[in-house]
Amino acid sequence: MSKTFDVCIRGDGVVGRTLALLLARERLRVALVSRPSPAPGELPVADVRAYALNSASRKVLEALRVWPDAPFATPVREMQVWGDDGGQVDFTADSVAQDALAWIVDVHALEQQLIQAVRYQPQIEIVAAPAKAALTVICEGKKSASRDEFGVQWTVKAYPQKAIAARLDADLPHQGIARQWFVNGDIVALLPLGGHDANAVALVWSAAQERAESLEQMPPEQFCAALQAICGPGAGQLTLTSGRASWPLALSNADRWVGSGWALAGDAAHTVHPLSGQGLNLGLADAACLANVLAQREYWRALGDEKLLRRYERARKADVAAMGAVTDGLHGLFAQPDERWQALRNWGMKGFARSSLLKRWVTRQAAGL
Repeated sequence: MSKTFDVCIRGDGVVGRTLALLLARERLRVALVSRPSPAPGELPVADVRAYALNSASRKVLEALRVWPDAPFATPVREMQVWGDDGGQVDFTADSVAQDALAWIVDVHALEQQLIQAVRYQPQIEIVAAPAKAALTVICEGKKSASRDEFGVQWTVKAYPQKAIAARLDADLPHQGIARQWFVNGDIVALLPLGGHDANAVALVWSAAQERAESLEQMPPEQFCAALQAICGPGAGQLTLTSGRASWPLALSNADRWVGSGWALAGDAAHTVHPLSGQGLNLGLADAACLANVLAQREYWRALGDEKLLRRYERARKADVAAMGAVTDGLHGLFAQPDERWQALRNWGMKGFARSSLLKRWVTRQAAGL
C-alpha cells in the first residue's frame, strides 16, 4: 500500500526545504521531492551567487535553527548607491535602529544547513517522485515543470538583459558596506562577504545581453578592468577569484497561485529583477505565510481547501506585485541611455537623498521591518 502524506512539496531548494521544516514543526507529514543526484564522477558546479536576506527572512530561518554561522552571513551596515551623473543615496542600519540592513548569505552554506535540518526531521521524507498528499506545493523555481498540470498561465516580461555573478577579492576591507552603481544601463552591485573585516565580495552585474555576453568572454584581467571603470577606487582594487555565472532577467508571474489541493510558492509563482535583492526574501515570506495559514486553519477544514489557500494568495500577491512594480519601474528608469532620462533620474536620487522620512520608510521596507 502506497504511503500518503499531508503535504507534498515539489522542489527542494531553499524555499521548498524551509517550507517543509515549517510544516513539520506543525506535526504535518511532508514528502519533499528531491532533485536527482549528480551522476557518478560528475562534480556539481560551484555556486557563486549570494543572497541578500532581510530581518524577516532571518527571523524565519533562525526559528528553524538553520541560519548560517559567521562568516557565511555577513551583516550589511551601510548601502551606498550611485547614479550615472552625480546622484547618490546612502542607507545605514543606524537610521532604523538595527544592527544590519540585511545579511549577505553564502548560498552553499545556507543550503547545507537546510539539508542537515531536513535529514534529522522525522516528519519529512525525501522522495524521488511526487507523492499522494492532501496538498501539493510547487517550489520548483521559475522553470517549474509542474505548473502546467494545474492549468496555470505563466506570464513573462523578458528584459533585454542578463545578470552576471562572480566572486572577487579587494585590496581593501569592505567594512560591511554594500555598493551599487547605475551607469549607462548597467546595474552593478558588490555585496560584502566573509565578515565585517574581510575583503571578499559577491558581484551581481546586470547588463544588456550583447554586452553581458562580451563581459563573460573577457579574460579575468580585462573583466576586472571593465568593472573597475564603473566602481572607481572606493571599493579597492578588485581581483576575480571565481568563474562567472549568468542568467537572463525577467519579470514573471503566475495568474493563479492556488487551486483545490495545490499552491505555488517562491520563484514558481513570481520573479522580479535582482536590482533590489528581494527575490529570496519574497520566497521565504511565501513559505512563512503559507505555513501560518495552514497552522491557523479551522479544525474541520482540509489542507487542500481552496478557500483556505486563497487566504495565502491574497496575503502575498499584493506585496509581490508591489515589489515587482518597484523593480520594473527602476529598471525602466535606469535602462534609458538618453541624457534627458539621465538628468531626471539623478535629480530624483538627489531629492530622495534629502528626504529623511521617505528614505527611512524605504529602508525599513527593504530591511523587512
